[in-house]
Amino acid sequence: MPEKENMIIGKNPVREALRSEQPIDMIYINHANGLGEIMKLAKEKNIVIKTVSEQKLSQIAEGGVHQGVIAFGACAGYVTVDDLLAVSQKKGTKPFLIICDEIEDPHNLGAIIRTAETAGADGVIIPKRRSAMLTPTVYKTSAGAVNWLPVARVSNLGATIDRLKKENIWIYGTDMNGSVYTETDFGGAVALVIGSEGFGMSRLIKEKCDFLVKLPMFGKITSLNASVAAGIFMYEVVRQKMLTGK
Repeated sequence: MPEKENMIIGKNPVREALRSEQPIDMIYINHANGLGEIMKLAKEKNIVIKTVSEQKLSQIAEGGVHQGVIAFGACAGYVTVDDLLAVSQKKGTKPFLIICDEIEDPHNLGAIIRTAETAGADGVIIPKRRSAMLTPTVYKTSAGAVNWLPVARVSNLGATIDRLKKENIWIYGTDMNGSVYTETDFGGAVALVIGSEGFGMSRLIKEKCDFLVKLPMFGKITSLNASVAAGIFMYEVVRQKMLTGK
């Protein structure tokens, strides 16, 4: 459930938020009666709409008069994949992108964004479904990095990866069956995929990767927190770029 700090309750507030171009992550509705304009605006902006019961909507509203609709705003706006690609073009460098595959913990997403910004990545890509959004917790955990690092939110992660491949960007997936990360060449254009906290990358995304890389594990625990692992991989990319000057 999105965070209450960014909750917008009722027909008029939600409609005006949509009209004003305020970043909206998701809309919950109980019925479509009298909500035609809101539905139309949301669909035009490709905003996720979820239909829930009256009881669930009242529970979310916590006593507020919801009139059948509640929206959750983002703490920052999203950009397009084209915007991310334009970053490296402007810098005159090879693309360096981070793809989060179903990272649902906002603390992990915030930490990944923070590290990606410090590592000089061009941006982060997240899916619209089964992913944390740009909530106040993400903003806080990122230490404000969401103000500086663009985030693209896409409907189809697989299609986005196909698009990146057409731009000659290599896709590196993080998986325990991959090659040791220090033995992998990250010298070209890089899109690094970080899988979900509990299950790693989804099957489809894993199949689309050009390379699979892993961290060696020597203890009894065989996995790391997603944001910790992401930071190690990102700085290996940075290390190799510094050595080659590319």
